[in-house]
Amino acid sequence: MQPNTLLDAILDEAGISHAGLAAHVNQAGRARGLSLRYEHTAVARWLKGQRPRGQVPDLICEVLAGRLHRTVTLDDIGLGVPGEPTSQHGAGLSGFVERATALWRSDEQQRPHVLGAPAVTGTPAVMPVWEWENPPEDVDVSRGGRHRVSMADIDMLRAARAHYEQMYRKAGGVATRMRIVGFLNAEAAPLLRGSYTDATGRQLHRATGGLVAVAGICAYDSDAHGLAQRYFHQALRLAKASGDRGLGAYVIALLVNQSLFMREYRQAVAFAEAALRTAGKHITPALASDLYAMQAKAYAHLGDGTSALSCIRRAEQAADRIRRGHEPDETGYVQPGLVNVQVAEALLSLGDLAAAAEHAVAAVGTPAHDRGRVHRLAMLSQIELRQGNADKAVATAVEMAERARGMESMRLRDRLRAVREHLVRSGCAGTAEAAELIDGALRVPL
Repeated sequence: MQPNTLLDAILDEAGISHAGLAAHVNQAGRARGLSLRYEHTAVARWLKGQRPRGQVPDLICEVLAGRLHRTVTLDDIGLGVPGEPTSQHGAGLSGFVERATALWRSDEQQRPHVLGAPAVTGTPAVMPVWEWENPPEDVDVSRGGRHRVSMADIDMLRAARAHYEQMYRKAGGVATRMRIVGFLNAEAAPLLRGSYTDATGRQLHRATGGLVAVAGICAYDSDAHGLAQRYFHQALRLAKASGDRGLGAYVIALLVNQSLFMREYRQAVAFAEAALRTAGKHITPALASDLYAMQAKAYAHLGDGTSALSCIRRAEQAADRIRRGHEPDETGYVQPGLVNVQVAEALLSLGDLAAAAEHAVAAVGTPAHDRGRVHRLAMLSQIELRQGNADKAVATAVEMAERARGMESMRLRDRLRAVREHLVRSGCAGTAEAAELIDGALRVPL
């Protein structure tokens, strides 16, 4: 079940509580000869995605229309299609914008049914990717609204994406998330509802898509996986509206990464293939190298060594073609050494310690931002322990723990915990000191 953010948003607009809505629905039902006994708990279930039975959706519309002095439809309250969620494409672009902005609002207000929503699997997870791949395309994304959107507005969105991405790299997603969500609500939402031509609209949707993708990364880094997935799906829809296939492939790379974390390895392989196939020549060497490297990790986990090694070769070939200054801003995360650490992880899964160590050493020997460096050091420490080099592993783990200071990230905490566990389990001399240092880093609650 997906949380009903549209109903949540319209209840807030109407200034009506959960108990108030339940009472008004009961009263409206009595006027139709129905004996209803709803309480606030029923409304909470509707907000979590449960569909009210019988005439109740119509009664909710009636109650809210009376309160807001305007017509309220089933689509307005997120109950337009019985038994299934409305697809983001099928709802039309304006309907999608209303759903997207309602989610941002609910996120900023930290509504539990949105923050705690689990990630979807199966068809609901695959559908947004399929819709991005296949027709119909958006023929005209122009819109008539109050505020005229200018190139200065779009430049501001681009600058904000770069700003929040840097903040995420330095401080982590937990610290950055509410800042970017606040910006989406205050600045991006009014622009999407503004007035713009098709050409300006394409650029507006592209710039917003880049921002929403970073919001998804921050949610992923905060362990809000259902929310992260919804942001990635939104970013994919915005990429489609922009007409930029490369941006869509970048967003799918984020979904591949999340699929790997969730151990949905076959889905990771399929999504990467969809990005490479559909974006084709619009995929830059940096993005291609990352997609192939992540595919290699997925195949390694599936025990398919032949496919993993084939993908490693393709990742390395694509990495050799990367030309700095010829990549879009979004693929800036594919820094020198990133493919090495991805390949090291794949080779470790395949049991090739010597080759994994070679790639991990190369990754750590290449300059990277602090966040990337923590991941690289964690991988190297793990490999050094497996090789029996306890002294080296301890020194690497100490540097990793020190680099992680000041970052609020659940993913980095996962890394720290995993390294600590490996150190303690090894029982080697000197590991206690490194484990204690990691404990200190983990002691501060996020």
